[in-house]
Parts: sequence; C-alpha cells; structure tokens
Amino acid sequence: MAGVASLMLATSVSAGASSTSGKYNAADAKLVPTVYKGTTLQVATDATYAPDESMNGSTMVGFDVDLMYAVAKTLGIAVKENNVTFDSILLGIGDGRYQIGNSSFTDEKSREKQANFVDYFQAGEGVYAKSSSTLKFTGLKSFCGHSVAVEIQTTEQSDAQKTAKACSSSKKLTVLSYPTQTEADLSVSSGHATFGFLDSQVAGYVVSQSKGVFKLVGKAIEVAPYGIATPKSANGKQLAVAIQAAIKTLIANGTYGAILKKYGVTAGALSSSKIVLNGAIS
Repeated sequence: MAGVASLMLATSVSAGASSTSGKYNAADAKLVPTVYKGTTLQVATDATYAPDESMNGSTMVGFDVDLMYAVAKTLGIAVKENNVTFDSILLGIGDGRYQIGNSSFTDEKSREKQANFVDYFQAGEGVYAKSSSTLKFTGLKSFCGHSVAVEIQTTEQSDAQKTAKACSSSKKLTVLSYPTQTEADLSVSSGHATFGFLDSQVAGYVVSQSKGVFKLVGKAIEVAPYGIATPKSANGKQLAVAIQAAIKTLIANGTYGAILKKYGVTAGALSSSKIVLNGAIS
C-alpha cells in the first residue's frame, strides 16, 4: 500500500464561474443522507495517475481531486483524501473504510455490483511505447507477440488479459501487472515491457512528462464513462444522488469546466444530461 496522504476541504479559492472550488448549494446539500452529515467522509484515491490524481510532495493534486473538493463544498460536507492502491478501493468501500472512491474508475457493469457510480467524465484507453520503438498500435491484437504493462485491477488489465487468451501460441502476449501506474511506467522505460496501456488522457500526460522517453502509438480505443463510487447501500445510493446533483450544479456554474481546463482534459467533459447513476455501457 502506498503512503497515506490527506487534504481537508479547500476553501481559499473564491467561488464563481471561473473558480475551481465551487460554492455551497443548499438544495443539493439537503440530498446528503443524515448519517454522512457532521462527519468527515473518507475518500479513497490512487494518486499515481496524473493528471487525474497524483502527489505533489505531500499534497494530492489533479482534476479528480479538485472536483471532489468542489463537490464537497457544494454539498457542505467535509472530505479527507486517502492515497491507497487502486485494487483496495472498492474493497474498502465495501467494508466501510471509505465512503467515496474517486480514482478514474471506468464505470463497468461488473463494478456496479460492488458500488454505485456517478458518471462524470469519459475517457478511452491509450497506448505508449519508448520513442525508439517502430511498433504500431491498431487495436488490441497489436499486443500479441509483445509485453504490456498495466496497473492492477484496471480496465486495461482486464482487456489485456482477455487479448492474451486470443493471441496465437506463436505470438504470445505477456501482461505485466503492477500495484501503481508509476511502476508500470518504469517497466516500459526500463525496456521490461514493450507497451504501456492506460487511460487515454493519462497516457498523453505520461508521454508529455517523459522528456522524450515515450511516445503515443495509435489512437484511443473503447471510450467509456468514469464514475465516482459510493457504497452499495441505501445511504450510499442517496449519497450518489447528492454527488450527481452537485456535479450538475458545478457544470451549470462553470466550475466543472474550469477544473477540466486547468488540467487540460476538457475533451473528456460530459454534458449535464450524461451525469447519470450507474451508466456503464459494458
């Protein structure tokens, strides 16, 4: 497990259309279940996935982090971010350690059996390789005969493992799975893995920060919604309804757009009508 870091709700940025902090909304706040009021909600995030969530020294940053704080301010609740490994988040929500999972979760039907999801963003899957590579990516079968680095319990791990079963015996695919995205990136830079496979906007960020070590190969595939997770219970479902309302408010007042613009991920923005509960497409 990664080291734990926390941030309390930020209030130093003035609210407004260009603000990234949001503004209290009494109507939305009424939707928060009584059990969650007057306490600090524990939020679980794997902060190795910039620009969505990462650590800047001891401070967690990223568009998911800013959005979570803006949601909290809108709802008048306190939140505490916990930096944990991705594969422990849904388990932690299930056993009550965390009330919210906020970590670039692709909303999938299988995950909806474990938690409720508030869809708030969309992303595809992207692929990168070392800049010296001459390989092309035209679809998942391009991985056959090579090795691919992924983070554990991600959609990319699942897709790579399914692809490995479909590759021929003469062109086997080796899937190398790591607890954090940072370790997966190191696997590619060291030459241990041929490809890095992760969410498209994160792949772009990894390449942009690599100082020429990596390059993107091919176009993003399998675009799907991200969801913020809450417990699979009556109170958890109502908390999801409150978060859904808050995100719609943040879209209306410009905060949502300002946050996405700050991190260069506006291409993944959803309209208010697409902010739905449990909207997995597969």
